Amino acid sequence: MPPTTPAPRLGDLERSVMEQLWDSTTTRPAGSSVREVLEGLPGERGLAYTTVMTVLDRLSKKGLVTRERDGRAWRYTPAGTRESLTAETMRASLGDVTDRRAALLHFLDGATSEELDDLRAALSEVEQRRG
Repeated sequence: MPPTTPAPRLGDLERSVMEQLWDSTTTRPAGSSVREVLEGLPGERGLAYTTVMTVLDRLSKKGLVTRERDGRAWRYTPAGTRESLTAETMRASLGDVTDRRAALLHFLDGATSEELDDLRAALSEVEQRRG
């Protein structure tokens, strides 16, 4: 298994902001402003503009979003996909345990038959890519 770098851990608000950015990539491929992210978040939060701005700045420093100037504002885009961040988190979690096989077995014991089918298909695809 290749060496892992720590995957960034996301808090609830960071996760919500990332979800908003991922969801908006089809409608705003050039990225989203702080205001657009704020307006896309669930209304019951009652968040301040500056709070969302701070979260986006932190996500940028973690390398999870990229930002580009648009006049006086920034436009933010996800640096990777949901799937790639999930994979990084899984690798980091497996790197934190001494017995990876046992951890994988515990994970698979709780898997549904559909999840196991997805895993088999993914393994087959990886094996085909590697020859």
